[in-house]
Amino acid sequence: MPRLNVNVDHVATIREARKSNEPDPVLAAYISEMAGANGIIVHLREDRRHIQDRDLHILRQTVRTKLNMEMAPTREMIDIALEVKPDMVTLVPEKREEITTEGGLNIIEASKNIARVVKEIKKNGLFLSIFIDPDLEQIKAANRVGADMVEIHTGLYANAKNEYDNTNELNKIQKAIDASERLGLRVSAGHGLNYTNVKYISGLGGIEELNIGHSIIANSLIVGMEKAVRDMIALCG
Repeated sequence: MPRLNVNVDHVATIREARKSNEPDPVLAAYISEMAGANGIIVHLREDRRHIQDRDLHILRQTVRTKLNMEMAPTREMIDIALEVKPDMVTLVPEKREEITTEGGLNIIEASKNIARVVKEIKKNGLFLSIFIDPDLEQIKAANRVGADMVEIHTGLYANAKNEYDNTNELNKIQKAIDASERLGLRVSAGHGLNYTNVKYISGLGGIEELNIGHSIIANSLIVGMEKAVRDMIALCG
């Protein structure tokens, strides 16, 4: 059974729409943990469109499970990660014009910089994951630069329009998981997962953790945060 980590970015998205102090992603993280989540995820973006530096610092003090900081591989973010010391860092691609993360980090294209970032972060004792597409060459590259874990991008699977594409993407993800395991990389998965499609991903072998945010936060507006998290945990089993 994959463990569920809850991304609370979009609680902050609602807050930032009015530049107010509510709803509070820190409170959402606390309720998620009380409901059984195994970890909390936040993406501190360079444009600070949702999570703010203050959120990250408070979460570091309050999260009792595992705090995963998603970040672009930049000098600014490295310095923040080394100051805050989350339990885990996940390197992700980032474009200012995107609505949400559009795909995995292209390690091959920027291998020297990413290898340098990985080395510095791991030298300071932090566990490191890289968010990548289910591509065998990217998995090999993640291993070469020294990642501890890969998070497999499930967006194409989640957005599949027909059964053929759905099955094809599931097969790609399973092959990516198998290749990662052969190289000794731990595996998580996420992006676009919801209450309908998560059961097929959770049924694949080899995934330790599922990272889900938007669907849980959206559902929490209707049923409340605790029930939204508990319902997703049940589907991950």
